[in-house]
Amino acid sequence: MASFTLPTLSASRYRFKAVLWIFLGVTTLFVFITSEVLLFIDYPMYHAYRLQVIADRGLLIPHTLCGTFALLAGPLQFSSRLRQRHLKLHRVLGRMYFTSVFIGAFTGIALATAAVIAARNGQIAVHRQWMARSYAVTFTFVSTRVLNLVPAYWSHLGDVLSAVGVIAFTLASIVLVDLGLNWKELTTRRSLTVAPRPSPEAGSLQIRADYRPVTTQLSSDPHHT
Repeated sequence: MASFTLPTLSASRYRFKAVLWIFLGVTTLFVFITSEVLLFIDYPMYHAYRLQVIADRGLLIPHTLCGTFALLAGPLQFSSRLRQRHLKLHRVLGRMYFTSVFIGAFTGIALATAAVIAARNGQIAVHRQWMARSYAVTFTFVSTRVLNLVPAYWSHLGDVLSAVGVIAFTLASIVLVDLGLNWKELTTRRSLTVAPRPSPEAGSLQIRADYRPVTTQLSSDPHHT
């Protein structure tokens, strides 16, 4: 695969990117404390869920490990500086991310596959867009647990509403990412420039300029009549 160089981020985009990753990091830390730590210490509200997790640990352990790796690999994969300086590491982490998504989050397989295909075809901008969608779906591993401490939250209302909630969060994540990717096009009116048409006077002048009189020379033959 050929090497590539992406344009340098502007100051505003760099600040937005930094704020976004800080927000996602704080959200992840909050969910880790309010969900995983409380689950581990057998918080009373989580007791029934804890028993279910223990019973399904054979499926949940690979899901959790792969999801955690994908979450941690995301910020590294979106780092322009790391990608430009350590392209081989970027590709290795990308393959590991794809494997983790394949094992831990079935909903993200199609998005991650599209990102890989775009990268192999050299469509780097398109590759990054599909990776953003894929990571947004991966982040539902966190976003669906933000309100776990609220007793009326859907995760405490049965399997059906839990499945509906996961689907809703997944679709909302993809929509938000696409809005962000196309925000400039959505908020900027395209200016149409129409080429000026030549005036009739200009056309007549052009005709006159190209006009050459045609003269007929009479033959000098004395027998010509």
